[in-house]
Amino acid sequence: MNLRFIDWIWHIRGSLPLSPGQTDEEAFDRLAPVFDQPNTTYERTNGALTFQKKDQAAQDKMSVFDSGVLAIENGDAGPVLHYHLISRALLFCFLAPALFMGIAGFTIALGKLEQPPVETSDKADKEEKEEAEILMNPIDKALGAPAPEKPKKEDKGKAEKKNSGPSPTPAYVFTGIFAALYVIGRILEDRLVRSLFRKKLAGS
Repeated sequence: MNLRFIDWIWHIRGSLPLSPGQTDEEAFDRLAPVFDQPNTTYERTNGALTFQKKDQAAQDKMSVFDSGVLAIENGDAGPVLHYHLISRALLFCFLAPALFMGIAGFTIALGKLEQPPVETSDKADKEEKEEAEILMNPIDKALGAPAPEKPKKEDKGKAEKKNSGPSPTPAYVFTGIFAALYVIGRILEDRLVRSLFRKKLAGS
């Protein structure tokens, strides 16, 4: 299986043309400050820059990426910077919704297993009548006192709902959160890193 068809999930690729007359060394000199960050190591060899990050700080503008390669190649219109960046954070945000959907499914199945069997209306009425008779004091019954009131249906419904087992709602909420984080992060990080490289190459 060719991973190229699915690695776009956590890999970001792109290219930027260099300014007219800009050499490989000048381009990498301008990009170097981006990688002069704590817990970041990089190496420049043969027109390419390879970097690795570990426990990157939040203030690092490329903190979402763990490793990558930047290479300069000659195109039809001049030298072009090609970059290939890898992010485990994006991969986690992509896989997390599937994990939480699985948890939601397991929670629903568990709730069904824990639910008591459904009783027929005749059986339920009989049990309620027997319960009322048991709760009534024999002396009160002999004196003709009224039977205790049966629990209201809505109160019974609330009690049944309370005892219906764990709810899958939290899992659905986390599914939505991580799905949104992935979509926003995948689009936003692509644009941010492209803008960052463009500004550095222009000397901003």
